[in-house]
Amino acid sequence: MKYMTSAEIRQMWLDFWASKGHAIEPSANLVPVNDPTLLWINSGVATLKKYFDGSVIPENPRITNAQKSIRTNDIENVGKTARHHTMFEMLGNFSIGDYFRDEAITWAWELLTSPEWFAFPKEKLYMTYYPADKDSYNRWIELGVEPSHLVPIEDNFWEIGAGPSGPDTEIFFDRGEDFDPEKIGLRLLAEDIENDRYIEIWNIVLSQFNADPSVPRSEYKELPHKNIDTGAGLERLVAVMQGAKTNFETDLFMPIIKEVEALSGRTYDPDGDNMSFKVIADHIRSLAFAIGDGALPGNEGRGYVLRRLLRRAARHGQKLGIHEPFMYRLVPTVGQIMESYYPEVSEKADFIQKIVKNEEESFARTLTAGQAYADEIVAEMEQAGQTVISGQAAFKLYDTYGFPVELTEEIAEERGWTVDKDGFDQEMKAQQERARASVVKGTSMGGQNETLQALTVPSRFLYEAQEADSRLVALVQENVEVDAVEAGEAYLIFEETPFYAEMGGQVADHGQILDANGQVLATVVDVQKAPNGQPLHKVEVLAPLAKEDVYRLVLDKDRRRRVMQNHTATHLLHAALHQVLGKHATQAGSLNEQDFLRFDFTHFEAVKPEELAQIEADVNIKINEALAVQTVETDIDTAKDMGAMALFGEKYGKAVRVVSIGDYSVELCGGTHVGNTSEIGLFRILKEEGIGSGTRRIVAVTGREAYNSYREEAKLLQELARQVKAPQVGDVPAKVEALQEQARQLQKENRELKEKAAAAASGQIFQDVVEAKGLRYIAKQVDVADAGALRTFADTWKQGDYSDVLVLVAAIGDKVNVLVASRSKEVHAGNLIKELAPIVAGRGGGKPDMAMAGGSDQAAIPNLLQAVAGLL
Repeated sequence: MKYMTSAEIRQMWLDFWASKGHAIEPSANLVPVNDPTLLWINSGVATLKKYFDGSVIPENPRITNAQKSIRTNDIENVGKTARHHTMFEMLGNFSIGDYFRDEAITWAWELLTSPEWFAFPKEKLYMTYYPADKDSYNRWIELGVEPSHLVPIEDNFWEIGAGPSGPDTEIFFDRGEDFDPEKIGLRLLAEDIENDRYIEIWNIVLSQFNADPSVPRSEYKELPHKNIDTGAGLERLVAVMQGAKTNFETDLFMPIIKEVEALSGRTYDPDGDNMSFKVIADHIRSLAFAIGDGALPGNEGRGYVLRRLLRRAARHGQKLGIHEPFMYRLVPTVGQIMESYYPEVSEKADFIQKIVKNEEESFARTLTAGQAYADEIVAEMEQAGQTVISGQAAFKLYDTYGFPVELTEEIAEERGWTVDKDGFDQEMKAQQERARASVVKGTSMGGQNETLQALTVPSRFLYEAQEADSRLVALVQENVEVDAVEAGEAYLIFEETPFYAEMGGQVADHGQILDANGQVLATVVDVQKAPNGQPLHKVEVLAPLAKEDVYRLVLDKDRRRRVMQNHTATHLLHAALHQVLGKHATQAGSLNEQDFLRFDFTHFEAVKPEELAQIEADVNIKINEALAVQTVETDIDTAKDMGAMALFGEKYGKAVRVVSIGDYSVELCGGTHVGNTSEIGLFRILKEEGIGSGTRRIVAVTGREAYNSYREEAKLLQELARQVKAPQVGDVPAKVEALQEQARQLQKENRELKEKAAAAASGQIFQDVVEAKGLRYIAKQVDVADAGALRTFADTWKQGDYSDVLVLVAAIGDKVNVLVASRSKEVHAGNLIKELAPIVAGRGGGKPDMAMAGGSDQAAIPNLLQAVAGLL
């Protein structure tokens, strides 16, 4: 077996499969595109689902890739095991309806064992297989594998709900008895016992059935096109081929660990307690790659995952004695390790470091806030005479404030207390279940549509035309290809068409299909790409249509023009975002409709009003400059040399279209655009909002809609001028300011009158002092207009020595408001109000000296007042 670097192993994998006719698919962005079933790209096949379900036919049915992936449903195990990671690389080879079992197994054996390639010792390889899959067993035997190295496993069958499924055969490497101290042997594999001896390095999924949950597996129907889906973990291959004890003692992780050693002054011991080093090395890889791909730390979804990763790594840094931000310093090292295949981390290192450092500093502030919360818990427990910190409180300290449970246990131990660890574990388990539930919200893969997949007739989109005569070459109704239709819904493919199929955020064209006499035969309501890439027209048939006849195809020209205005404005907006916010503000999705445009982009904070105004102004300046919009078809490398920017989530073939708007914007784009920016007319931003952690959205309008938007606003301003009695619209700000000043004066007078009334009323209220257990207290119902008046009474009470405790109750509207104030160390206002509030069907809380509550049972107010003495 050869010793190879991780970069050499990755490259050899790709070279081998390229030699077998596979196209090398670039590693996709970690943030899924148009796939709500995934939180992250979590496998090599995740980006290829459209090929497996038949919705798109690839140019080459043989594909290979090295795909960066993230899985975070079991974060707490990272660092504890030898091979558990959040971010990893999955090497894969895939066949979409081309070769199948025999070739997949034969080539896997060749790649692993041939001296030309990885040169694994054959005697060290073991395979598992699905017991009913005799064909795989026989193929391994034919290749010379000993029967004793083949292990049947009932779980070797891949399926996730309805859709493609099939048996799989896994390949394991035997590291020997040194990793099997109890000499259990092959039972470790057969009985699926967790072990470090047999390392799974490759899984070959034979996707040959269409899974149907309503029938037994034995009744699954065969797929019309069988597929191969494989996955080999790069980190595991590297560990085996570099003779490392764990994945972490490889060239993928050790440079990071060495950097942590330098920062902490501690030494990594492969045989000792090294969990903190492993956690940090793993998590900074995930953070660097995910942030580089546009995800940002936040409070939900992907952002929450990143925040958890960073805070967990930062806590382990503290365990190593690092008490200042340090994770950001590791980003360049991650970039250097991965640069040969993933240059983007190094290219974006400054931005990634900025985000990581900001998050680390924010976490430090959160820890300070957590200490304050911990102090509050301690004070309440001492007041109540408790000695066990609840699992809920310990978990809140951990989850919200980043306190490791060990720190909470230290706080408890200092006082002779304990922590409800079982309760904490239950809260942790519940959170993990929520995390797992949030990963997948739909089915994994759709079923294959054999009818549409079989449509291979060529069709050409006419970019410049808005109508054309064209021959009908394919016609489908009710999922059956037919020669003619008379009425109803149908799907059509023409030899060439001016109708744009929805793609890249631009909606489909609508229009009509006419005969030679101008009679409307069908209405085009949608156009999508067929599996083989042709524009597939969804139509409502009004009169008979026949295959091979020639028809007149006519667009809804007004719809197309308005969509083009919005689409071209999107390019200008993207460029303006780069100019104003920075290069990190890249597209994360878009929609170009006829009435508006929507643009999603990555940014770590809300866009400031002055920035938004500048963006809008910049776009309108470019519209006013009447810049030519030019389109050139070229190859991808030439396009990149021209400075063309590829859009998030788009896949580009050998030939691409470069859309240039003066020297302001150059992008790869297959959509339709106006010929000159002046045709856009006007651009206006309607709103800017956050739609997820690190992702913002701008909704804007152009042309007619932008003009109408300004007209509507002008009407509102005129109405406002009328209501505030301003002579002109321009006088409105001064008039409003004068009214606001008048309102402030009235509020001041009102407050002063309330204070005088409260002072007058308090003269009587504060005289009704009662004593209980040596405590003087006042408990009264008062007649006030709002809860603020209760606080005014309390402020007056604090200025004199009227009593030790004050309890005031008011019926305001249909609600009950309660206030408790205390100047006695023996009475905690927040605790007292928690006892009183339920009497009036309410709840509340507060600090030791002041607390408030709300309730709904006004009839119970006398009961509350009577209960005060007993509670004191």
